[in-house]
Amino acid sequence: MEKLRLTSPDLTASNIAKIADLFPGVITESVDAEGNAISAVDFDLLRQELSDHLVEGPQERYQLDWPGKRAAAFAANAPVAKTLRPVREQSVDFDTTRNVFIEGDNLDALKLLQESYLGKVKLIYIDPPYNTGNDFIYEDDFAETIWDYLERSGQHSDAGERLVANPESNGRYHSGWLSMMYPRLKLARNLLADDGVLIAAIDDHEHGNLRELLDLVFGGDNFLANVVWQGSGKNDARFTAGGLDYMLIFARNKAALIENDVRLKGPKRGYDDVLAAGQRIWEEADHDPKRATELFRAWWRTKPDVEAGLKAYSEIDEFGQIYTRDNLASPNPRENLMYDVPHPVTGQPVPMHENGWRLSREAMAQRIDQGLILFGTDHKTTPRFKRLLADMDTQAIRPVVSQERAPASDALARLLGGKYFDYPKDVGVLSTWINAATASDRNAVVLDFFAGSGSTAHAVMAMNAADGGSRRFIAVQLDEATDPKSLAAERGFESIADIARERLRRAGADIKADAGLLGEESDTGFRSLRVDTTNMADVLRTPDDTDQQALSGLEDSVKPGRTGEDLLFQVLLDWGLDLDLPIEVDQTEGRTVFVVDEGAVLACFDDDVTPELVRALAKQEPLRAVFRDAGFASDDTRINAEQVFKELSPATDVRAI
Repeated sequence: MEKLRLTSPDLTASNIAKIADLFPGVITESVDAEGNAISAVDFDLLRQELSDHLVEGPQERYQLDWPGKRAAAFAANAPVAKTLRPVREQSVDFDTTRNVFIEGDNLDALKLLQESYLGKVKLIYIDPPYNTGNDFIYEDDFAETIWDYLERSGQHSDAGERLVANPESNGRYHSGWLSMMYPRLKLARNLLADDGVLIAAIDDHEHGNLRELLDLVFGGDNFLANVVWQGSGKNDARFTAGGLDYMLIFARNKAALIENDVRLKGPKRGYDDVLAAGQRIWEEADHDPKRATELFRAWWRTKPDVEAGLKAYSEIDEFGQIYTRDNLASPNPRENLMYDVPHPVTGQPVPMHENGWRLSREAMAQRIDQGLILFGTDHKTTPRFKRLLADMDTQAIRPVVSQERAPASDALARLLGGKYFDYPKDVGVLSTWINAATASDRNAVVLDFFAGSGSTAHAVMAMNAADGGSRRFIAVQLDEATDPKSLAAERGFESIADIARERLRRAGADIKADAGLLGEESDTGFRSLRVDTTNMADVLRTPDDTDQQALSGLEDSVKPGRTGEDLLFQVLLDWGLDLDLPIEVDQTEGRTVFVVDEGAVLACFDDDVTPELVRALAKQEPLRAVFRDAGFASDDTRINAEQVFKELSPATDVRAI
């Protein structure tokens, strides 16, 4: 029995728990006066989390440390003066799709998504670049280049030739990769819902480091699983055949998953084959359950390639249902589970298990009425539970995946008409994990910020087509140029992002075609956006450099060449609104007006905002309205517009940029 505390609450422990929820990476271990292990706060790391500049402190110590860690943590919090610009011509169903494809550095993209998708993402799946010891294409300011590193450490000649290789034993081999991953994972964690899950694919080179890094970012208590993906091995390998990759799975809040009884379930391998065999045999046996069971057991002796647990289902009942017999014993003795169960014919109590029944009295009565309790010919036999195969189509997802990579590569090559990627992820395997993580929410947002060839986005569309879901994807891919000598470049693909977008176009078209009329409801489009510099013009000038002529050029705060749609998406980001909200373009009083989500936002960025336009928009009573500051003829005109909204739609949030 738990004892009363008889003291006031331990506010220090409570505060540490709150800090741990916000910044799990700053929690370390200490000991109290009695030598007991307790949680403590690393105040140097906490200072860095709360600072807008690089904080100097004592030498970094126990935890996962590497040169550049402090700067990498700073990089996660440093703001960027950038935006996301829409690219209609590269999109599919731009105005109505709920899917988003972002081209650009994912560090910038993750920062830009912080307000719009904070706590909204149900699943993050990433397959980051494996560490080969080469330079990373992510040009983070805090990451030291190979040239700088070799120059500082005296590892290249005057002619620029490398004098020392970059093996795994070289500290920079790992520290550069960790510095690249750390800020991205910190930002990604913010986007996860409280019951969200992150899955990170990795190989042997950084598996151990990534596990420690995820422990640091998410907290070790939120570790869920380490999945082994066995692909094709090499028979001539010296030690083992290899071919292993891993998927590290972490929860945003494991306690929330447990509280909501969230379970990661997957399909049973060969389940449909067993059902089909049972149905065929039921017809062959002319609906005779005894004969059908004999034929079904003979079929099992042919050793079909299915999940081992399915082999227990070897009987067919009078309704043609496949089933197995399970025991009804309670695993632990409980008084409320000890009661008499009368035999349906003799009326005498049947033998009860030593610990009692596994079902409550009410549940047992219900199962008996449903015909799911199998009694013997008399009351001397303990009954069994009739478990139907039809109710057991899923199982706890297995932590070992055996899947060759060649079929995925071949399938993508057929789709694109050429082999542009060596090791794309298997869409079927990804669909299994997407389904497991989003089974309770088929409207979930799925994020992949190392999109590569677009496998995750493809799998989301395929999963929706299979189960009628409305999951949305956000895919982020660096604007990495293709090799000029590659087949992709020869076919006109200038970047990896170009290939991924083309893959999604073709995959979406195939999914719709395969679904027929049902495919009309499937969202197989995507809104293409690009990370770019802010739409706001640079107006930082010293007084000496600003004459009267220059002042006239500084009236408009928007950069030349930026469109109204460019400004609209910066507004969505600034307001923290989803980037996939439906958009309509209307003409009101001769001006172009963007209508977002049926009035969540009305935006007009034309040069001449008239009183008639303002009044017409105010009458629609939008939640938000935004104009271009330079669109008003004077400050008086802008102030009058605000007054019109206060009169006709006082709840509207009115702003100008």
